[in-house]
Amino acid sequence: MTAIPQGRTRRAALVTALCACAVTGTAVLAGCGGENPDAGTNGVGKLPAETIQAKTRAAAQGAAAVRLSGSVVTSGRTYQLDMRLKADGGTGSVTSKGATFKLLRIGEQLYLKADADFWNQAGSKGGSGGDGAAGTLNGKYVKVPQGDPAYKKFSGFTDKDVLLDGLLTLHGTLATDGHHDDAGTRTIRITGDKGSGGSLDVSLEGTPYPLRLVRAGGAGTLSFSDWGKDFAVAEPAKGETVDYGQQLPAS
Repeated sequence: MTAIPQGRTRRAALVTALCACAVTGTAVLAGCGGENPDAGTNGVGKLPAETIQAKTRAAAQGAAAVRLSGSVVTSGRTYQLDMRLKADGGTGSVTSKGATFKLLRIGEQLYLKADADFWNQAGSKGGSGGDGAAGTLNGKYVKVPQGDPAYKKFSGFTDKDVLLDGLLTLHGTLATDGHHDDAGTRTIRITGDKGSGGSLDVSLEGTPYPLRLVRAGGAGTLSFSDWGKDFAVAEPAKGETVDYGQQLPAS
């Protein structure tokens, strides 16, 4: 039997130790290559960017409900949104230029609720409304006629499928941009044209839902949460509702 020199034995033991898999908590180091960011995930982080986008859009469309919050810039105007959406309705608040109003949609019926200052501002801009209308509409759920310009403008904020379909599209050439973290949830980020076409963080835990969107061209940043969590929408009481007619003030 040939004896193995002790120096060689020590070196072999050292190499073995360095290349052993180290386990700390839930993180597993894969061989000598460092932590594996896809260990214990849903696996979408290893897919091409186009496939990730397709999967996250399908997951969003298949979810019964979602909460959406953040900013959206459209037609040169910034809206701060905090909305809960599902197939047959939505509810939440919208803030623009310092004015906040609530939106409620049940089926096809859209309601808008705001204070007297909001309606006074609307009346002064449109040359109609004024203090009388503001007093009548103050704090009430106002039915928005479907033919009113405000209906088309604001109903989209309450329509889950329409809103998500328009938002969850990145522009340009898609690519992955590393693993990230969103409020403690591991994500994979995909970008359009290296970020100029927007970026989207997709959950690596459970269903690959979108969690954070940065829109192209500085058009806003949105967070998505409460995927699949149902919520109630109900017709407001008659005493809380006003039917203003065929057109709202300053529409």
